[in-house]
Amino acid sequence: MTRVLVPTGALGLGYDRKALERGVENRPDIIAVDGGSTDSGPSYLGRGVSKYSRASTKVEWRELMQARAKAGVPLVIGTAGTCGADDAVDWLLDITREIAAEEGMAVKVATLKSGQPKARVKAALEQGTLRALPAAPSVDAGVIDTCTNIVALAGVEQVQAALATGADIVIAGRTTDTAIIAALPIQRGDHAGAAWHGAKVGECGALATTQPNSGTIQIDFDAAGFTIEPMATEAAATPYTVSAHMLYENSDPFILHEPGGHLDVTASDYTAVDARRVRVEGSKWVPGRYTVKLEGARIVGYQTVGIAVVRERRYVQHVREWAADIEAKVSAKIEARMGLRPDEFSVELRLIGMDATLGHLENRRDIPVEVGVMGILTCPTPEQAAEAGKILNPYLLHHPLTEDEPMPTFAFPFSPAEMQRGALYEFCLNHVMELDDPMAAFVLETHEVGHA
Repeated sequence: MTRVLVPTGALGLGYDRKALERGVENRPDIIAVDGGSTDSGPSYLGRGVSKYSRASTKVEWRELMQARAKAGVPLVIGTAGTCGADDAVDWLLDITREIAAEEGMAVKVATLKSGQPKARVKAALEQGTLRALPAAPSVDAGVIDTCTNIVALAGVEQVQAALATGADIVIAGRTTDTAIIAALPIQRGDHAGAAWHGAKVGECGALATTQPNSGTIQIDFDAAGFTIEPMATEAAATPYTVSAHMLYENSDPFILHEPGGHLDVTASDYTAVDARRVRVEGSKWVPGRYTVKLEGARIVGYQTVGIAVVRERRYVQHVREWAADIEAKVSAKIEARMGLRPDEFSVELRLIGMDATLGHLENRRDIPVEVGVMGILTCPTPEQAAEAGKILNPYLLHHPLTEDEPMPTFAFPFSPAEMQRGALYEFCLNHVMELDDPMAAFVLETHEVGHA
């Protein structure tokens, strides 16, 4: 049997400290925590930085390092620094060094880097070992060359290699959310289907329980299945909460693809052991070709954002026509005065309070008290984006609905009204790369950190 303690759904989100203490007292075999995902968009991968504050990360990571020392077991984090880029791994390693020095700890740290050289990806493209996933954008050598960061999602094999170094702490770059939980149970001979399924259920901590914000859960894996139990006393796992998590971030409620095969939960049985625990058996692991998913991000322009608030009732009632007129007039000026072609820039006004989220798909037609107008100017260079923002500025402040009425004045929430948002990134890879050796695309190193 292998007991995995999952403190939280992601480092930086917070968790119930008492629940973590109870988990440590239950003598886990490993502590595994996720460090990020693609949920917040491509900018973090593009820049190789974390979305979570360094201060919050350091506080929580210190507590997990202390928990690891008390339990005497490995601590593993996957997708370090939100994006799992090599720079993000180094960022968390630096934080680990600081904490170790401050706490008087001597620890062995293994870093598993997932960054992919462009030459490797282009070679895979040429050799036909790079395959597009459904709805993937078209890719060629030129697209690959524009990527600022490319990462491969590690599976259990790479995490197992890191654990085999005898490291106290494993800081992994981009991994599948499940790999860090499934690695040790599979390595120790527990049921492979159960290991992958339990890892999928536990990837977001207590999200698969009745108290999602409590964070900490415990999963026991064995030769036939797994048992999940939340560590917060007020939380419970139920057959419903556990089975429903297969639908979380997954298009198929029964099949989950991972490096080297897929999980099939069609025959899985979910049984309530008691009021708080659920037992799952019948999950199946189906081996297949060894592939790793690639994620890549690149710069596609630079943005300036301007914000104004429209409150006068007549303008609120006709704000869509007003915004469309501004978009047309500002676009014409950018084209005429800055010399940009229409395909080189974009002008977009999003109406916050009207349809900023859904756009033309919005089916509500309520008239709000006021509307926030967010203008987004996208251009090839930061200088052009700043210039375009200044062309938009007077329109947001004074543009009338009609030519024969007094000039209105709207509210700017701050001055200057336009902000330089910097580089705009997009995901440009959603492909899998075949590997003959699971470690061929990853770099594993060990570091002696701190002192006793």
